[in-house]
Amino acid sequence: MTDDAELLRSSVDDPALFETIFERHYDAILRYARRRVGHEIGEDIAARTFVIAFERRATYDAKRPSALPWLYGIATNLIRHHYRDERIHLAALARLPLDPEAEDVEDPARLDAERLRPALVSALAHLPQRDREAFVLFAVVELTYDETARALDIPIGTVRSRIHRARRRLREHIRPHMASMSESPTDHEDT
Repeated sequence: MTDDAELLRSSVDDPALFETIFERHYDAILRYARRRVGHEIGEDIAARTFVIAFERRATYDAKRPSALPWLYGIATNLIRHHYRDERIHLAALARLPLDPEAEDVEDPARLDAERLRPALVSALAHLPQRDREAFVLFAVVELTYDETARALDIPIGTVRSRIHRARRRLREHIRPHMASMSESPTDHEDT
């Protein structure tokens, strides 16, 4: 059996040979990515890993017979970029001004939710990635516990634990903001 280094070197002249690298290692990279970022994003990360590997195959270190560690490195960098982009997105959401039309909303719960949005987004950004993934799938996307478990490819008990932990941390983070919202304007005048 030809080692990965030889296949990668030969695939520079015959790109079809890269298919063997893909077939050998795609499942391992897919499992890794899904465990780290969930089912759907994991598939995207795995696919992008092999696109990048294909583009960089000419630079592969031929002294290394197995390309798997190299592929894991590419996938890990993509996952790191995904997390960074998600944190940037959440930080940007937290900085968005309150919706001026929210003041005219007759539903007090919706108005409170709009006022708490920056604190909630900040709290979400500070959750461990695993807890945030499970919580967002459950509370925002509105998947069931079972669907969330399948999406993340983890046991349902783990999903329940992560969501419970996320709810507890979110409550702790927004509690001071809720208290300040409940103070009347005269409370501030005394200080």
